[in-house]
Amino acid sequence: MWPFLSSTPSNAHIVSAKREERNRALKFGNVVATAGAASPEDQTLYLKATASEIVSRIQKGEWTASRVLEAYIARALVAQSKTNCLTEVFFERARIQAKNLDADFASTGKLKGPLHGVPVSIKDQIDIEGLDSSLGLSQWVHKPATENADITDILLKAGAILYVKTNVPQTLLAIECSNPVFGRTTNPYDASFSSGGSSGGEGALIAMDGAPLGIGSDIAGSVRIPAAYCGIYSFKPASGRLSYFGARAPVPGFDGIKPNIGPMGSGQTDIAPLPFRDITLPSKLKFGYYTSGSSLYNRDLFPHLSRKPDNYIKASPACKRAVLETVQALRRQGHECVEITLPDGLASGDGYKTLLGNLGPDQKESALWSTTLGPALPALLRDAVTWVLEKVWGDKISADTIRASKVIPVEDYWALADKRDAFGREFQEQVWDRYQVDGIICPVQALPQLPHGGCDNYSAIAVSTLLYNVLDAPVGCLPVTRVDPAKDQITSKWKHESGHGSSVFERGLYYGSNKLYDPEMSEGMPVSIQLAGKRWEDEKVLAMMQVIDDALGKERGFGPGAFDRYTLGSR
Repeated sequence: MWPFLSSTPSNAHIVSAKREERNRALKFGNVVATAGAASPEDQTLYLKATASEIVSRIQKGEWTASRVLEAYIARALVAQSKTNCLTEVFFERARIQAKNLDADFASTGKLKGPLHGVPVSIKDQIDIEGLDSSLGLSQWVHKPATENADITDILLKAGAILYVKTNVPQTLLAIECSNPVFGRTTNPYDASFSSGGSSGGEGALIAMDGAPLGIGSDIAGSVRIPAAYCGIYSFKPASGRLSYFGARAPVPGFDGIKPNIGPMGSGQTDIAPLPFRDITLPSKLKFGYYTSGSSLYNRDLFPHLSRKPDNYIKASPACKRAVLETVQALRRQGHECVEITLPDGLASGDGYKTLLGNLGPDQKESALWSTTLGPALPALLRDAVTWVLEKVWGDKISADTIRASKVIPVEDYWALADKRDAFGREFQEQVWDRYQVDGIICPVQALPQLPHGGCDNYSAIAVSTLLYNVLDAPVGCLPVTRVDPAKDQITSKWKHESGHGSSVFERGLYYGSNKLYDPEMSEGMPVSIQLAGKRWEDEKVLAMMQVIDDALGKERGFGPGAFDRYTLGSR
């Protein structure tokens, strides 16, 4: 069973009522799903189908929306029992919608849209009329949305069937997935690991084929990190390509880094069911790549920095191998791949006062500890901590991170926004213009996954995904391989390579009795890559992801049905 976190007395009745509401919906849904279940063979066919295949089969009259939905409801119940990935459960509402789609198709022979009959899951923060978007905050429970988010209306008009909403971390600002209302979501491949955040419920559900397509959001890696942790596919568009209206957030109006709505799916074709426009790629592409992680350190952003670090946190051997195996696969297909160097590489303006104010009586999740530590420290204590980090531990990177994380006046916030834009121009000149590459292949994070509790002290690992949010670039995530203890050990060569950064972070991640990177413990866990493109080249990134997916081959064991194939075949 998945663990629930303790609640304070003042919100216990709210939490209890909300969980009971969900449990009733799950129980009733299970009874109906069992009564209308397809044969095991048919259910397997439904669950292994891509979104486009579902639509094609319905159009041919081979399947119905209702039968497909029942298969995914049954599987969502299995995923919930294993990972605790669901928040709002509205199967009956979805069944009515599926019946209406079937009736309309039977009478007209026409599909409602390009997602006709495709079950789609939705991240909890995205409004669906009549349902909560609580984000796991007890103060927001039983306050249902009065209208749909824009993306909700787009999906419904395209014929998609919405049936569940999925779990998120408290405040959305964590790469763990846990909150006091709904509890913790676990990784389907190993319950000791996180499913990622903040779209962690989506990652777990889709990985177990509980949905062929889901919708998440991303402000620092929140569709890419769960996709990487759970071995699925995702895409973060540039801001404005998909409307964010109706996606609830704990700090409304913040635009220092633009949030984005993004698709997540069990296969590559599932994350591009509604292409913006057609695009034709050249037969030979040029990819840039790096394996050492990424750094946002920039002398203007971090004036205390006296030297240029190689990077912020060095990528593990497993994550490095995923990039190099991708490069090798592309070269075999005739594409050019060149190693690139990134330019030298923001902070919370109000010390997270607005964000944390939404907690009310809820217990603050431990996953928020390191993220919100800097602004909470009194000035004298912050000076003492940074002095110890820099002078005693010799880690100026960690010290400068804490120095930069503090309450700042609005004038400084404006200055940071200006430096963000200047960094974007510098990146354009030093990377895109200099190397003339079509896309950039890189690690998602330094580690394939964090175990539960890893986010408490090492949330800074998200810097490698945050980079492309700062740049507002379109970027996708796709699985490449699995952790292999025979290939992914820390070696002397790795220790002496360039690309190392914070000694404090790397000591905790890679060394000692409590190290977080352990290839034996994480054997078989998915390892993914990011593929970034130039701003406004979203379609090109999606097309290049398909090129990479094809080059890597289906035999690597990802896509629809991957969870069952792996768990039944290896354990």
